[in-house]
Amino acid sequence: MTRQAGTSLKKSGPAAEKADVTYSSTRRALLTGAALLAAGGPSVPAAASPARTTGRAIRERQVDDRLIELTVDSAALGRTVPVALLTPRGWDRRKPGDRWPTLYLLAGGDGDHTTWATMFKVQELAELHDVLVVMPAMPLFGFWTDWWNHGRAGGPLVRTYFLREVIPLVERDYGAGPCRAAAGESQGGFGALGMAARIPGLFGAVAAFSAPFHPVRHPEMWLSGAAYVGLDGYAIWGDPWKQWDVWLDWDPYYRAEGLRNTPVYLSSGDGTPGPLDADEPEVHIPGTEKWIALFPDDVVSVTEAACGFEARALDRRLKRLGAPVTTHVFPGTHTGTYGYRELRHALPILLDALRP
Repeated sequence: MTRQAGTSLKKSGPAAEKADVTYSSTRRALLTGAALLAAGGPSVPAAASPARTTGRAIRERQVDDRLIELTVDSAALGRTVPVALLTPRGWDRRKPGDRWPTLYLLAGGDGDHTTWATMFKVQELAELHDVLVVMPAMPLFGFWTDWWNHGRAGGPLVRTYFLREVIPLVERDYGAGPCRAAAGESQGGFGALGMAARIPGLFGAVAAFSAPFHPVRHPEMWLSGAAYVGLDGYAIWGDPWKQWDVWLDWDPYYRAEGLRNTPVYLSSGDGTPGPLDADEPEVHIPGTEKWIALFPDDVVSVTEAACGFEARALDRRLKRLGAPVTTHVFPGTHTGTYGYRELRHALPILLDALRP
């Protein structure tokens, strides 16, 4: 069964590149569809404001000596939601003047904030011993987006939750500083890229792994993914033809100008079998038959093939803009465990943005 966003963090054992970071095909089906900031630099902007904005931690749970799980009262989402913190050496919330470079790791389509610690073992990375790592949960298939919601007011306001609640909370109460970087896998990668592009200077660097880099190019893919998990995909950005302007507004490819001065790391499999794939075949998602027919015969993961295509397209656009982009496309599928490896590949770019 797929873990939901409220799953508790557990202590994890030794790192393993594949053996203990294998996804089930069902979990990965849910994932379908996914400059150094000096002190006094750009602040978090006012997003579409909910009726009340709290972003207040109502509970804290110490998981181990570095991991803390918060329960946050979110007005933007209309519910409580967990946020995990991996604290740096010397961190002490009783020292309110301390400010730490902060890496935000965004959840994929299942919204699970625990993945970065339990599967990708971020707590084992020595490079992050002096960095505060913030890992917020997200509603199922939330796409890190303030949903269009058929043109009506309402939510979920996932982008607002992150910008108006999570970032202010950790910067006010938990020592997060204005030097920020962000990364995400699948929908988390879309969120990291999209917010960096829409708000230049928000993050000093950004990385996205196996993400919808250019979703308007394969709209059926992401709409079908939402339907597969029982959600109305048309509530996210609307119909890709009737609400074309909404789709373009959220698409990182069409927002690429905002990434001109932000170091970017993009990575994706190409949909063909790779060395870190899960043992199970990918679940067939009804509605993706067009792309199954159009992609080459050796493609076994139509979702990852779409991500790989979109990664190359965004890479070309960013290079035409003269943006600092590094792109890695490799044999692999959406059920694989490549996020573990790709985060480590992206770390030098992310950490360089966090150095004072």
